[in-house]
Amino acid sequence: MALEPYRRLLSVPGVRSLLLVGTVARIPATATGITLTLHVVNGLGLGFAQAGLAAMASAIGTAVGSPLAGRFVDRRGLRPVVLVTSLAQLAFWATAWALPFPALLAATALAGLLSLPLFSVLKQCVAAMVPLEQRRLGYSLDSILIELSYMTGPALGVLGVTLIGSTWTMCVVGVGLVGAGAALFFMNPPVRSDEEAEEMAQAGEKVSRRRWLTPAVAGLLGTVCAATFVLTTTELALVATMKQSGDTAWTGLAIGVWCAYSLVGGLVYGGLSRGFSPLLLIGAMGVLTVPVGLVGDDWRWLMVALLPAGVLCAPGLSATVDTLSRWVPAGARGEAMGLHGTALLIGGAASAPMAGALIDSWGPGWAFAVAGLVGVAMVLLALPFWRRTGVPAEGSVPVSV
Repeated sequence: MALEPYRRLLSVPGVRSLLLVGTVARIPATATGITLTLHVVNGLGLGFAQAGLAAMASAIGTAVGSPLAGRFVDRRGLRPVVLVTSLAQLAFWATAWALPFPALLAATALAGLLSLPLFSVLKQCVAAMVPLEQRRLGYSLDSILIELSYMTGPALGVLGVTLIGSTWTMCVVGVGLVGAGAALFFMNPPVRSDEEAEEMAQAGEKVSRRRWLTPAVAGLLGTVCAATFVLTTTELALVATMKQSGDTAWTGLAIGVWCAYSLVGGLVYGGLSRGFSPLLLIGAMGVLTVPVGLVGDDWRWLMVALLPAGVLCAPGLSATVDTLSRWVPAGARGEAMGLHGTALLIGGAASAPMAGALIDSWGPGWAFAVAGLVGVAMVLLALPFWRRTGVPAEGSVPVSV
């Protein structure tokens, strides 16, 4: 695999520091879910049903707030949004440990609504700072770094609750989020390139949502839902398979290997001379997930069966971001990236109850099959709305199926 393209990417002014800060900043963000869950279960002495309600409240708030934050970034700039959301996270994590559950539930929804928009903003900044011909490479590398953050943050959250308790861990998470916001505030990376800013100034008008939120973009967001549906169901089915076979102790290793497949796939995809349609990548991931459950309960063979679909995870998700950044005008890119984040949340949230019901009723093997088939079906639904020329975005490059 050639590393020279990555060296050229990291030599672009500001990109190296942006990706480094983004990776570190996302670690506390990825620890929030497990920390809140363990606080409800261990700190408040409640059940996992109540913990699930808290997680749902946070997800709903974030799903609503993500595109709103992006829209404010488009209109007001990065710093005001980062300042307000950082203060909101400080207020929540500094007091949440002392709240009774009903108040915690309401505060969690509000904190989700005012989430620090790390994921969407960093994607927006990559599009602004990286030349168009290197953007796919930039998003591939960013998706790899997101995987690393998700591999680190939840583990540190569990370790923190185990060693110092949920109260102090929540405070540490709050400090981490405020530190991430402060780093973005002082870095103030551009959310659009100089050329894009000049074009917007000459146009002298706000970008109408009708201009870019077309059936093609809706279809693209549907493929994002499909991807996270497949991934979340696969993770739950993997955990259930290992529990069923009595190999629960190896679950962490198995998930780590699965994540490694995605990392390798992202590295290889970023180095290719040309990209592929997200429809093709996510559809193939769904097709390759369908037969995974046929290997039985041996987790070692299960890891082999997950390899083909696993290497398509990071490429598929990075392709959706790359396509969206090319299709949407720079003046609406923040809101579009926020909707991308919302689509990720919807796909994951929709998969959890369906996967649980399938596992309980038919076993994890059927969960793999249904996840893949649903993913393929969602991609096929998006296909009629796909346009070879996408939607107009200044300087964009067409993305074909």
